[in-house]
Amino acid sequence: MPKEIVITDELKVKMGKKNEEKVVEKEELTVMDLPGVGPATAEKLSAAGYEEMMSIAVATPGELVEAAEITEAAAKKIIYAARSTLKMGFESGTDILKKRLNVLKIKTGSKNLDTLMGGGFESGAIVECFGEFGSGKTQIAHSLVIQAQKQDPTAVAVFIDTENTFRPERLIDLAKGAGLDPDQVLANVKVARAFNSDHQMLLAEKASELITKQGLNVRIVIVDSLTAHFRAEFIGRGTLAERQQKLNKHMHDLMKLADSYNLLVYVTNQVMSRPDVFFGDPTVAIGGHVVAHSSTFRIYLRKGKKGSRVAKLIDSPSLPDGEAIFIVETDGLKDV
Repeated sequence: MPKEIVITDELKVKMGKKNEEKVVEKEELTVMDLPGVGPATAEKLSAAGYEEMMSIAVATPGELVEAAEITEAAAKKIIYAARSTLKMGFESGTDILKKRLNVLKIKTGSKNLDTLMGGGFESGAIVECFGEFGSGKTQIAHSLVIQAQKQDPTAVAVFIDTENTFRPERLIDLAKGAGLDPDQVLANVKVARAFNSDHQMLLAEKASELITKQGLNVRIVIVDSLTAHFRAEFIGRGTLAERQQKLNKHMHDLMKLADSYNLLVYVTNQVMSRPDVFFGDPTVAIGGHVVAHSSTFRIYLRKGKKGSRVAKLIDSPSLPDGEAIFIVETDGLKDV
């Protein structure tokens, strides 16, 4: 007769642990486990920055075709397998709410501005600040670098500088005001100067390598400013369509970066005055609807009275419109 097996509480615990181990093993699949990906293809994908399941799952077939020199059918098969492995289908609202618990709120130094943004600038999102020169866009960028390190000493900021606005001296002043070690703060900032729009887009794509290859705890990616090179290189209405297409790709790369690694992408944007507006504020942001739709939060900055700055939240998926007043001082952003 077969031996009767008594399922005790201890055995249940062991069975549970074994099931958990199986789940962990299943989740730890690598790119090499995808169908049609051999050593040569995996090496090409890795060289192009596709080293993780998530990076492949959010890629387009055209991107993989170009990166790995494979057919479109093979690329679709690889992407489908990666998405199936990561269970990137429909989810319930409860599941999304659980994921939202991992969202970080990075402070700015100004309680008024933090309150306007629901407690701080969100990770996993693109926050766009636009306004005229001297309205405080770059000051917020420098302040975010400091506040991120104040919340987490290991936090690294990536600063893509297109207008020669990054100033280490400013970070030293802000670090002293926040009680941080200036040398440690500067060491945790990775700065790259972009000399044209193509270089700017390349730097945004390469930012993920700091996480995947160097293992850095990147919490913020700053692009200051987003549209300076695009505005200078594409002149006239005849080049508008090409500029917007290129800008659209850049914004989607930044969006993918924010979503894949749960980091904050902060971009500053230039403005122009509309000559056809006779009443009200004629100031509008560069980039049109492409930048507007791609940004998760949009803030309009303007100069206020007695050296103050006014931040107006004009677009958010969950927060009401509102305004916050703050001032820029040597040791950081302060409330009026």
